[in-house]
Amino acid sequence: MGGLAALAREAGHKVTGCDAGVYPPMSDQLRGLGIDLIEGFGADQLALAPDLFVVGNVVSRIHLTDGTPKFPLMEAILDAGLPYTSGPQWLAEHLLQGRHVIAVAGTHGETTTTAMVAWILECAGLRPGFLVGGVPLNFDVSARLGAGQAFVIEADEYDTAFFDKRSKFVHYRPRTAVLNNLEFDHADIFDDLAAIERQFHHLLRTVPGSGRVVVNGLEESLARVIHAGCWSEIRSFGAVVSDFTAAGDPQEFKVLYQGQVVGQVKWALTGVHNQLNALAAIAAAQHVGVSPEVAARALGSFENVKRRMEVRGRVQRAGASITVYDDFAHHPTAIRTTVAGLRRKIGPQQRILAVFEPRSNTMKLGTMKAQLPWSLADADLAFCHSGGLDWDAREALASMGAKAQVGDTIDDLVAQVMAQVRAGDHILCMSNGSFGGIHLKLLQALQNK
Repeated sequence: MGGLAALAREAGHKVTGCDAGVYPPMSDQLRGLGIDLIEGFGADQLALAPDLFVVGNVVSRIHLTDGTPKFPLMEAILDAGLPYTSGPQWLAEHLLQGRHVIAVAGTHGETTTTAMVAWILECAGLRPGFLVGGVPLNFDVSARLGAGQAFVIEADEYDTAFFDKRSKFVHYRPRTAVLNNLEFDHADIFDDLAAIERQFHHLLRTVPGSGRVVVNGLEESLARVIHAGCWSEIRSFGAVVSDFTAAGDPQEFKVLYQGQVVGQVKWALTGVHNQLNALAAIAAAQHVGVSPEVAARALGSFENVKRRMEVRGRVQRAGASITVYDDFAHHPTAIRTTVAGLRRKIGPQQRILAVFEPRSNTMKLGTMKAQLPWSLADADLAFCHSGGLDWDAREALASMGAKAQVGDTIDDLVAQVMAQVRAGDHILCMSNGSFGGIHLKLLQALQNK
């Protein structure tokens, strides 16, 4: 919604927005664009008298225990009969018409891959528009209209709004659709994996015959989606028999297209998951005329997205630095690949202290709590924030023994980490929220230690 607000502002509209607990980097970006942020969802905002209310999917008709609505502004809009729409529908009707839309979908990596595609097209001189669910470091903004024909968008399978339960991405009508991967997630709105696969197939139904579907050849779930029906050109990546494959270490590898070397990527990113993201981005860019060689070269200068293995600070101790990272990982598979990527980068001798909070709706429900020990296998120590959970994090992590600790508050977590940290350690903080500012608290505690 923040990126959408930025696009509306760039298109010449006067834009304001309201939310609860807005935090950086999006809050900083919006204020820098001159977009007023209002805390909360009070009905008094009707006095702003906008031409249209664009409603995000956080808004619901839920009423609190005392009978008052959680979102009084929405109730006031409905009572007054004022015009409103969803973010994806507004995008489709006002910004995406006539553009070559490249939509990047998947359970993991869609933000990073979207940023990769945008950067490749930028380096190729195509001046793309884009909407990314984060802030790409190469652009330092999450969204722009662009001057070219292509528009790259992160395509989320979460539902559109309380009044439109379709997945967001069915509104975008892409000519190039990237299916990065597909696992069970969003347990608050999907009953099982088959329900998500159905939504992905709805996305395929909107891709024209002259379009392209870029699909991860390693995913059985996506094979089922394709098997249900695909009417467009297919290009696969990742598997040995795929169209696009990689040879070499994830930080320096050759790109092969149908068995022939067509480029080489050498960059600072870590992990096999980012290598796969790169192949997906290269395959998508090829569909709008960017050769794999040019795309691979562009990725050499790709700087990732804020809050993706972002170094928040280093503190020198006993001749070695302690590094604090911030990462958006929150699904068990994302946690596992993030930790594994850092392990591969630093080697077996240095320690990883994984600090995380199960904050997503799926994790809060406890749907995937049994996978947490598996996801943290490459960490030396793990520290879990249990605030706001309805399930027992200590029980879920019991199989890890002394390797795992649980803190009920952020301050408890900081104290636990400080009692264990050594010179040379890497403290990896993972959350899809602000995590109570734990990164700065850890750095301050390290400075004072």
